[in-house]
Amino acid sequence: MKASATPQAGQRPARYGRPDGWRGRLYDVIFLSDSTAGRRFDIGLVVAILLSILVVVLDSVPMIRERHADLMHVLEWGFTLLFTIEYAARLLCVRQPLRYAASFYGIVDLLSVLPTFVSLLVPGSEALLDIRILRLLRVFRIFKLTLYIEEYTRLGEALAASRRKILVFLSVVLMAVLILGTIMYVVEGPQHGYTSIPTAMYWAIVTMTTVGYGDITPHTTLGKAIASFMMLLGWGILAVPTGIVTAEMTARRNDRRGGPVRLPRTCEACGSAGHDAGARFCKDCGAALPAVTPRR
Repeated sequence: MKASATPQAGQRPARYGRPDGWRGRLYDVIFLSDSTAGRRFDIGLVVAILLSILVVVLDSVPMIRERHADLMHVLEWGFTLLFTIEYAARLLCVRQPLRYAASFYGIVDLLSVLPTFVSLLVPGSEALLDIRILRLLRVFRIFKLTLYIEEYTRLGEALAASRRKILVFLSVVLMAVLILGTIMYVVEGPQHGYTSIPTAMYWAIVTMTTVGYGDITPHTTLGKAIASFMMLLGWGILAVPTGIVTAEMTARRNDRRGGPVRLPRTCEACGSAGHDAGARFCKDCGAALPAVTPRR
């Protein structure tokens, strides 16, 4: 796995402030990726994150935990100490450590090491079953990968830019679920499991997302027809958010490659089409092509 070396990924933490002297040099290694040391640090940290997640997953398997309990314990503490040192170094090399600690990545860094220390500080944790939940929070280390892989950043930007469209889409889906769920409540009734409108809405969500648990099923002919319509509708619904986000990602990729997209034009003099996007004159008659407004 290759860490991103783009200025975009490296310049993001600049809002925390770059100090001078040796702290500034440490900042360049930890937060930036435009140097050999920075790239090596990023790649090494990504490998450590993946290995630590693997240890957490394997430790949840009873057979492996029983046979290699000591090894799992040593590895977990080794990764915990490594990420603790990394977290402390990040706080040390920025001018505004509290601002970084309160940021998304700062919280993720803390959550990645805190559960192990909590399990050590709480004696008799076997009596507290909920302590296992805290230990499972170690999987939050996987979110640290988003700082080093550029595609995560692009996907996040596309989702943020599409949030209003997706919100409108979800509101339409919610209206469809409410209407169709209410209809099924009237058609099927409590005798077939549709005891309330919320229950019918739950069935509608399950049906439209094509999960189909089968705990509630229509029995009447009309109910089965409505369910069939909703299943087919679900196929189209699943494609809408994918198209929205894909279009946004394509537009942003075109922006990075050279700004707005310019579509091919048709010559007004001879009607010839198929000109290059940047062409100024017709390839057949030589007439000047009409100017176009860039479209994103």
